[in-house]
Amino acid sequence: MNIQTHQRIDTTLCGKPIALGDGSSRIELMTDTTMQVDHMGLVHGGFIFGLADHAAMIAVNDPNVVLGSAESKFIKPVKAGETVVAEASTESTAGKKQIVNVTVKREDQVVFEGRFTCFILDKHVLG
Repeated sequence: MNIQTHQRIDTTLCGKPIALGDGSSRIELMTDTTMQVDHMGLVHGGFIFGLADHAAMIAVNDPNVVLGSAESKFIKPVKAGETVVAEASTESTAGKKQIVNVTVKREDQVVFEGRFTCFILDKHVLG
């Protein structure tokens, strides 16, 4: 896989890339107890969102990609110890703007859906 963006991300927190295609990606996150918010083992939604965002960035796969906005829907809870997989695919491209759809699943169950508006900048956002 020739990943050109988010190369220093902590994959234990935001998922490990397992597939990369033209305008698509697949990222796997093994949740653990450090992500849980209570005694029942509920994983904080921020980790699921981070996984989905990571998948969107990798689908665009440009060193200067940034997230402009996101629409997200949390459908089912995730419990610490469960593995979730994000699948991202580019819906449309218009100049520097790309719309990426992301679905996160636990086995066959959808737990999250999102639509990410990504922008490819001329230079790094901090440059």
